Amino acid sequence: MRAFVPAALPPAEPPLVLDARLVALHAAAFTAVGKLDVAGAMVPNAQWFLYGFVRKEAVISSEIEGTQATLQDVVTFEATKQASRPDDVREVCNYVDALAYARAEIMKPKGLPLSTRLLCEAHRRLMRGVRGADKMPGEVRRSQNWIGGSRPGNARFVPPPPEVVPKLMAQLEKWLHSEDTLPPLVRAGLAHVQFETIHPFLDGNGRIGRLLITLLLEHWGLLKSPMLYLSLAFKRRQEEYYDRLGAVRTAGDWEGWTTFYLECVREAADDGVRAAEKLFALLVKDRTRLLANESVTVPAVRLLDRLPSNPVVTLPLAVELLDVSKPTAIKAIEALEQVGILQETSGKRRDRVYAYQKYLDVLTDG
Repeated sequence: MRAFVPAALPPAEPPLVLDARLVALHAAAFTAVGKLDVAGAMVPNAQWFLYGFVRKEAVISSEIEGTQATLQDVVTFEATKQASRPDDVREVCNYVDALAYARAEIMKPKGLPLSTRLLCEAHRRLMRGVRGADKMPGEVRRSQNWIGGSRPGNARFVPPPPEVVPKLMAQLEKWLHSEDTLPPLVRAGLAHVQFETIHPFLDGNGRIGRLLITLLLEHWGLLKSPMLYLSLAFKRRQEEYYDRLGAVRTAGDWEGWTTFYLECVREAADDGVRAAEKLFALLVKDRTRLLANESVTVPAVRLLDRLPSNPVVTLPLAVELLDVSKPTAIKAIEALEQVGILQETSGKRRDRVYAYQKYLDVLTDG
């Protein structure tokens, strides 16, 4: 069978040429990412945005691979441990766990660096207890895989043979830690293509490859936290996403991929800034409304402050978050419900579930 073995980065034959059009596009994307970083830094608590943005990226990146879980499904599961699509929700939660693990390791003084080993550990967490859990989670593949078709002979793309994968991943890792004249934003896009082309795992490559972009943007200092949900832009142009990856392999069209990728970065960053501005305005407005209410209590204000990281709450969760008695937590929930901040969503008399729906609506808009 014929398989594709990519040359090491950076692109050399043919090289990536950053002409005037690409330079201008990079400048626009870089500026948009900078504005997103500023938007995240100007709020009192980074968790106001981070919780929702990370889970939005996790939901959409998983959707690209066929899951059906929504953001509402995920946040409800985190609050209640119940889900109508438990398998799909678990896949999304695994993505969140994999990203949190990888970020923590990179930040630790003695943690794992950005490397094949780190990506393997992230992959192990991604595949834990879900579809693909039997396909060597956390290990570089030792057998041939393919994309599309029923066998390598009729596949749309056949990645490198397993015996060369460790060498290719070592080359990629070396390049990530080398000095390179290409802008970091562009390099992150090239690294994604290379990872997807190597396809080092038997399953879950797409999600780990998109997670790699997130890690690189933070590692190289373009963002202080993972606020760029790039998967949404990829999903909006999903066929072109796959076509651009394919054109690099068949025609060496790095310029076409880089153009597409930078357009997606700019679009995603602009989306993120708009969402951040709306969320900030919503939280300020709701806090003002709550403080003006006669039934407001200190626990109610404290609960509002925790809603961006817990947009779906139950009474037991409110008791835990506030470290108060059940009657005090009930009054806090009632105060937020009275002014329209929380909405009861379960329709039950007992074990009721409350959502900060306007916050979730901002995140799911578009």
